Amino acid sequence: MLKRSYDVVVVGAGPAGASAAWSAASLGMRVLVLERKSRVGIPVRCAEYIPAPLVGELALGRDFVVQRVQGMKTFLPDGSEKTTMTPGVMIRRDLFDQTLCLAARRAGAELWLGTSATGWDGKTICCRKKGGDRLEVGARVVIGADGPHSTVGRWIGSVNRHLLAAVQARVPLIQPLEHTEVYFAKGFYGGYGWLFPKSGEANVGLGVLKDRNMSRPIRKLLEGFLARLSGEGKIVHQPLGWTAGWVPAVPLRRIVAKGCILAGDAAGHAHPITGAGIAARILAAGHIPNALLE
Repeated sequence: MLKRSYDVVVVGAGPAGASAAWSAASLGMRVLVLERKSRVGIPVRCAEYIPAPLVGELALGRDFVVQRVQGMKTFLPDGSEKTTMTPGVMIRRDLFDQTLCLAARRAGAELWLGTSATGWDGKTICCRKKGGDRLEVGARVVIGADGPHSTVGRWIGSVNRHLLAAVQARVPLIQPLEHTEVYFAKGFYGGYGWLFPKSGEANVGLGVLKDRNMSRPIRKLLEGFLARLSGEGKIVHQPLGWTAGWVPAVPLRRIVAKGCILAGDAAGHAHPITGAGIAARILAAGHIPNALLE
């Protein structure tokens, strides 16, 4: 078994993990990022919107930007509509995550792809490479940025059971849009639907709380939502791809224990109203290494 030692081991190479690694490496810490996927950011499970100021704050260029949006239109169940001017950008989430990881690596962090964290005894993380090789890695601190079903969260007995189910389709647009669109409807229990434009295409999805009183499965709800948008002349009801995932509905009460700290979806870092998470993940996780020095 390989045995190396690091100041910080980050589990998960999404926006939270990459931001924490970038910050820690920039402070001179020895940093390792473990990512179970073979490629960072793939598959994409995201509506792919970020606030415009975040692009300038990160200073990572604009290669991942697809289009600007002027704001958000909200459609309420009574048929009324409200426009909020909140400038943002639609991104290629895979390129965004890869750009953040590249910044972390340039700052000195190591990245191990195809590697899962399987155990933690307070000093050593056990890892498994795709193919079966087992490794041991020493760590002073573990940052769990490994999503809503966090392995690190299980290690410290802090599991988020309050999650929204989300499913999304990528569809052609009839014409380009300059606003993101959010839809509230009676059938969207505890959540909402969205139409987020990406040049000639759009991400159309639903996030809802799973409840025994739901009359239709979420995939059927999405099919009905797509039919509605098609009938309104906004999209072509011919999905080009599908994705699904889970969104934290509440933050966890405890995110620090046993030499571990949770970040991103693992900690429930999401906007309390919209469920959006990229900016919150980056800002929260990026400050963790500074706190470790205090």
